[in-house]
Amino acid sequence: MNELLSVAVAVIAGLVMTRLIKPLHLPDVTAYLLTGVVLGPYLIGSFGIEGVGFCSAENISALRSVSETALGFIAFAIGNEFRLEELKKIGKAATVIGILQAFAAAVVTDIALIAVHFAIPEKFSLSAAITLGAIATATAPAATLMVVRQYKAKGELTDLLLPIVALDDAVGLVIFAVSFGIAKALNSGIVDIYSVIIDPLLEIVLSLLLGAALGAFLTFLEKKFLSNSNRLSLIIGFVLLTVAVSSIEFKIGPVTVAFSSLLVCMMLGTVFCNTDKLSFDLMERADKWTAPLFIFFFVISGAELELSVFGEFTTMLIGIIYVLSRAAGKYFGAYAGCKITNQNKKVTQNLGIALFPQAGVALGMCITASTLEGDGETIRNIVLFAIFVYEIFGPMLTKGALKRAGDIVGKSDMVKNRRTDILSGKHKTWNEEEPQA
Repeated sequence: MNELLSVAVAVIAGLVMTRLIKPLHLPDVTAYLLTGVVLGPYLIGSFGIEGVGFCSAENISALRSVSETALGFIAFAIGNEFRLEELKKIGKAATVIGILQAFAAAVVTDIALIAVHFAIPEKFSLSAAITLGAIATATAPAATLMVVRQYKAKGELTDLLLPIVALDDAVGLVIFAVSFGIAKALNSGIVDIYSVIIDPLLEIVLSLLLGAALGAFLTFLEKKFLSNSNRLSLIIGFVLLTVAVSSIEFKIGPVTVAFSSLLVCMMLGTVFCNTDKLSFDLMERADKWTAPLFIFFFVISGAELELSVFGEFTTMLIGIIYVLSRAAGKYFGAYAGCKITNQNKKVTQNLGIALFPQAGVALGMCITASTLEGDGETIRNIVLFAIFVYEIFGPMLTKGALKRAGDIVGKSDMVKNRRTDILSGKHKTWNEEEPQA
């Protein structure tokens, strides 16, 4: 019962926070994250009132399955951005920019942090620097998608942004696996070819194959139902099934068989959207159903942010260098990619900024990196510091980039006044989606 109360309080408090910070014109994602910080173990949660706040990391972990489910739906929705007719127009550009900005983020961050290592070798190891450089590749697809949805962003920048964010995480997984393998070799003196090359490539391939198979099966079953409510229920069931199956992990000899939930759910959405003629309508219905789930996901993400890292000067110093160098790599990598693919000026100047947010995938990498002997805690604290900064300020920067690129425009007077007309009886239909205030 306490878990149910926590979910209810999180969703309601998140919505209330959007009203409180409305005068600041901040994205709703930022409001949800701030709500999580307030409800978390460092503020309201510290009073120990079960259900009202998140009292401890264990209390938050008890709700992790709900959070993972929300991330699965977010990934499924991003799959909608990989429709073949759109990829024919932007596929090449998105691939070039996505790969280039990910590598640039890793290289620039590596250079900056390796310099820190030589400056303070006794406090910061070369292994930690290399690992953090790889983690710098990851972005936050959830935060980016929510900003795009809230402001109904449309345009050339938006068309490129979401596919790049999705591709970025696949590239990031490979870079991280290779870099982490090198870091472990530096610490132990043993090079493990399986963990460096075979395991990450196998994870990506298997994730894409599993997602494609489940997507094809979903399309096949969907055609057996005529009711929209049944079709929606089927989609929800499949996303839940996909998240559950993606958690399976086992070893075959020296090889680890594992799946990326993010990639599997993205592929599920991609195949479904490209093979089912009714996918546009069904994806819209799924988006409306999952709105409270997404709110809860970001509130939980805010509650997980570690405020304790601000008490360690060295962590903050290295964290600031990490944040700035990663941002520089993302920006100039995306800038170079846009120049190579002949993007217009507004896209070229703003795409890199829209890629700043970092959270879920980086946190997953951080959990793996925390097993690095002697450096795990240092890496964890630096990444948590960076995620706090990026999660709070990243959505605002993404909103600003989309606005400067012309992808976010003000609502017309007709749209602004529609809710008032409905309440006054002048307009009696709810067929259009209610605009977000």
